[in-house]
Amino acid sequence: MKVLLLGGTGEARALAEILATTDEVTTSLAGRVADPRLPVGRVRIGGFGGVDGLSSALAQFDVVVDATHPFAKTISANAVTACALRGVPLLRFERPGWADRTRDSWHWTPSHDDAAAVAARLGRRPFLTVGRQEIARFIPVLRDHATLARVVQVPDGPVPPSWRVVTSRGPYALAGELELMREHAADVLITKDSGGDFTWPKMEAAEQLGIPVVLVARPARTADVPTVSDIDDAVAWVRALSTMSR
Repeated sequence: MKVLLLGGTGEARALAEILATTDEVTTSLAGRVADPRLPVGRVRIGGFGGVDGLSSALAQFDVVVDATHPFAKTISANAVTACALRGVPLLRFERPGWADRTRDSWHWTPSHDDAAAVAARLGRRPFLTVGRQEIARFIPVLRDHATLARVVQVPDGPVPPSWRVVTSRGPYALAGELELMREHAADVLITKDSGGDFTWPKMEAAEQLGIPVVLVARPARTADVPTVSDIDDAVAWVRALSTMSR
C-alpha cells in the first residue's frame, strides 16, 4: 500500500515506523518548524497548495492517514475534501484530549482570543504555551503583562518589551516545569487541549503550584471521517485495506 501520512506529531512518527515495515509510507510535514524530527520512510516538506494540490498529489497514494496536530484544522479539512473527490480512503488519528482530566481550576475557552481575555483577568504573569503561530493573537490583550512565552522557534513578529520568549522542544519533565514556573512567578498557565502525555507535566506543575489554567478547546472535526486514538487501531485500519486490495 502507498500511504500518505499527514504528520508533524510524535504519534505520526511512531505510526510511520510501524507502517514502513510493510507499506510504502510518505510523511508530509507542513514545514513550519525548522529542523523538524523526521520520521522513518519518505518525507515531503511544505504545503500542497490547498484542496486542488492535495487532490492531485493523491493520485500517487492508496490511502491517507491524517495524524496532524489536533489544532491543524486547515490541512485536516482539505484532506476530507480532497479524499472525497479522489475516492481515497481517509482515517483521522487523534490522540485523546484532556477533557476527562478537567480540574476545578481549569477555564475552558472556545478560541485563542477568548483565552487571552480570560487569562488577563486571572493573572499578571502568564505562562503562554500555545505555539508560535498563535502568539500574535495574545499580544493585544496581554501586551502589558509580564508574559513568558515558550515556543519551539522564535516568533516571526516582534513581541512586547514586557514579554520573555524561551525556545525549547519537549518532552518536558515535571521538575523542569515547576522550576520554570517558579522562576517566572507564573500566576496563570495558558495552553490548548493538545492532549496526550507529551506536555502534560506543565498541567501537573500548575496544579501543584495552585495556578489556574486557561485552555483553548479543540476545533470541531468532520463527523463522518473514521477516527481512532490508538496507534494499533490505525495500523489495523491500513492493513485491513491492504488485505482487501490484494
